[in-house]
Amino acid sequence: MSTAKDERLHLRLEPAHKALLEAASSASGSTVSAFVLRTATEAAADILADRRVFVLDEAGWQAFDHALERPAAEVAGLRELLTAPTVLDRSELGRADR
Repeated sequence: MSTAKDERLHLRLEPAHKALLEAASSASGSTVSAFVLRTATEAAADILADRRVFVLDEAGWQAFDHALERPAAEVAGLRELLTAPTVLDRSELGRADR
């Protein structure tokens, strides 16, 4: 059973983004609308996936609960890794470093 598509989503985008979406939709054999809807829906589902209900058996729940109750531990080198500048912090386009 199909449902009517009553809703619209309007986007403003740069010509380069439009060309990229057109090329990708063509390569996948779909229209731009179908491509954007499919990929945006997949991305939204991925983002929300960790916020959904999950079910564990008793043993799984006990292991999960035990892991949550353990005190936090310092991991050697992790603090430095997460605070050190990365290649993404450096500009390769001539802009000032952040």
